[in-house]
Amino acid sequence: MTAPIRIVSLSGSLRSGSYNAQLLRAAVALAPEGVTITAGTIRGIPLYDGDVEAADGIPPLVAALKDDIAAADGLLLVTPEYNNSIPGVFKNAIDWLTRPADDIARVFGAKPVGLIGASPGGFGTILSQNAWLPVLRTLGTEPYFGGRLMLSRAHKAFGENDSFADPAMEAMLKGYLEGFAQFVRAKAAA
Repeated sequence: MTAPIRIVSLSGSLRSGSYNAQLLRAAVALAPEGVTITAGTIRGIPLYDGDVEAADGIPPLVAALKDDIAAADGLLLVTPEYNNSIPGVFKNAIDWLTRPADDIARVFGAKPVGLIGASPGGFGTILSQNAWLPVLRTLGTEPYFGGRLMLSRAHKAFGENDSFADPAMEAMLKGYLEGFAQFVRAKAAA
């Protein structure tokens, strides 16, 4: 029997009805056996301001999320694509999570990270996912390259209760999550 693993997942959209929030909820529901995917949130994280950090320190919401990510075996980022890149609100959250800089290794160092995303466009979130790679490299994470999941035409992808309208898409997400879970397990065992 393999040890259970826990993955923290974050959606890069603040809209509760967003396609990426739906994809995150679907990932939580389809977690492979022995894997718990918990949905964190970036809602409520203020715009990063070094003056605020110097005066008040790290906001409690950010500190709690940092601890949650640090304690997890893996991190799953569910990223929208805004103007062919990373959503500003998502990048802002990561910027706060890297403060102070000497805490980056504790939170992100060698952390297995998966990237998935949903978009109403025809190319999914390929450009956003590519834009994340230099950020993840800078943070010292270990991105999962065993598969990609870029849900295009997301406005047609979901049925009721965050289920997929197309069983093939559900199978793709399950396959991605199984591969990512194996990657996380291998990193935890190393």
